[in-house]
Parts: sequence; C-alpha cells; structure tokens
Amino acid sequence: MAAAATTAPQKALQRMLRSAASRSSTRCLHQYTQTSRASPRIHFRPQQQQQRLAQGCNASSRFFSSTSRQSYKSVEEAKSKYRLGPFSWQAGLLFLLAGAGLTMYFRHEKDRMARQRVAQHSKGVGRPLVGGPFSLIDHDNKPFTDASLKGKYSLVYFGFTHCPDICPEELDKMAGMIDQVKERHGNVLKPIFITCDPARDTPEVVKEYLLEFHPDMIGLTGTWDEVKNACKQYRVYFSTPPDVKPGQDYLVDHSIYFYLMDPEGDFVEAIGRNFTVDQAAKVINDHIADWRGKIDKE
Repeated sequence: MAAAATTAPQKALQRMLRSAASRSSTRCLHQYTQTSRASPRIHFRPQQQQQRLAQGCNASSRFFSSTSRQSYKSVEEAKSKYRLGPFSWQAGLLFLLAGAGLTMYFRHEKDRMARQRVAQHSKGVGRPLVGGPFSLIDHDNKPFTDASLKGKYSLVYFGFTHCPDICPEELDKMAGMIDQVKERHGNVLKPIFITCDPARDTPEVVKEYLLEFHPDMIGLTGTWDEVKNACKQYRVYFSTPPDVKPGQDYLVDHSIYFYLMDPEGDFVEAIGRNFTVDQAAKVINDHIADWRGKIDKE
C-alpha cells in the first residue's frame, strides 16, 4: 500500500512535467515559424554563391572607384606606368622646352638692359660725351648740320680720302653694316663720312671716293675750322704734318671709330676696329629694335 501510495504522486508529477515541456516546445516552434515567414532565407548552390559573390565585388569596385579603370594591352605596359609614376617623356620634353624658353628670354632681357644703360649713359644732365652742334657741307655742296642727323639712326666715321689702308677697310665694313641694317629694318640709317683733311677733300673728291663703297654714304667737308669743330664735338683726335707744301702727299693721323647716334641726335655707342661686320651690324640692329620712339624710314 505504501509503495502504491508513493508511486501515484510520482506519476502525477511526471505527467505535469511532460505537459509543461510539451507546451514550451510548442511555443518555441510557433515563434520560429513566425520568424521564418517574416524573413525567409535563400539557399544557393556553391556555383551560384560564387557568382553572387563576384557580382558583389564588381559592384563595390564600381561604387568606390571615381574614375574608369584603364585597360592595358600587356602586363609590361602596366608595369612601365607604375614604374614611371606620374611623369612621362611628354612632360619631360615640355619641362625642357619651358626651361630653354625662359633662359633665352632672360638672356635677351639682360642684353637689352645692358644696351639701354649704354644708350642712356650720355643722356644725363650736362654736356653729352659725344656729339654736339656742327655745320658742314655735304658732297653735293648742300648745308649739313647736327640737326640733319635727327629722324634716323646715324653712323658717323671720320677719315680722309687719301688714306692708304685703314679707311678703305673700315668703309668696306661700313658698307656691310648698311646692307645688314637695311635688310632687317629698312632705310633707317644715315651713314656719314666726315673728312679730317679738308684741304684736299673737296665735295667732288669726297663724292667720287664714297661711290666706290656704297651709294648711301653721305660725305661731309668744310673749312679747316669747321672740320676741327666737328672733330672736337665727337672727341676725335686728328693731326696733319706741319708746313705741308702744296701738292705734297701726307698722311693724317686720326681716331678710328664708328659713332652710332640715335634719331634724337644723341650718342649711343662707339664701335671699334675689333668688331667684325656681323658683330657691328648686330649692335646697330639691336639698338634700333630697342628704340620706342618715332623713326624715319623714307
């Protein structure tokens, strides 16, 4: 009886526990079913899963890339790009051309400033270093003064027609300068020859003498005092032998320079015997190119 009494309550307790466990399992299953219905899971096969993953990677790369991917024809081409970095032969060539252009520009400006200093040196306050008032006659017996030089650049040379060697050489150079200047700038230069020997160099003699060198040359002469004054204005030294008898041959010692004057009649630069024709013509052409005022080309 005791065993039966003890067994009956135990069995009742076991039934109660089984019933509670069954109800709990039912609630869990119901909740899982509801969750599965709300967010169903999609199952892919392995091949489909790989394709899905590749598509996602490509979409991500397109989303995060701001520029289109550059395609290369070969692996070597791609390697060469990364090896060179942002530089290329086109960029290097452009850099070299820009550097050469700047170098030439600054050299040109340096030379121009140097010529400007030379040209402005005699334009200061006071008496000019070279040049001044004079009054002579040309080879056509017409009056010619310092005012006649204005309007064009002038190239003034002092000499004499009986000079055996130096004057002919310098006048040949002068003819070459005239041609080169005229070729580049036109008729902007007056070539002037002033005699240091007025006793023998009459207008007719001077005219015939200069025709042997260049038709553009203008010969000037005058009395001994007038020629002496012109030489003084240009700081030209000249000397004739004393006590010369009529008809006697002699030489005249004188300075050997070409004096370049600007269109305002001011001294620009002296060109010595050490200059070649090309060098002297370049000096004249450069000064003419730097001129910003009015210039007569008739």
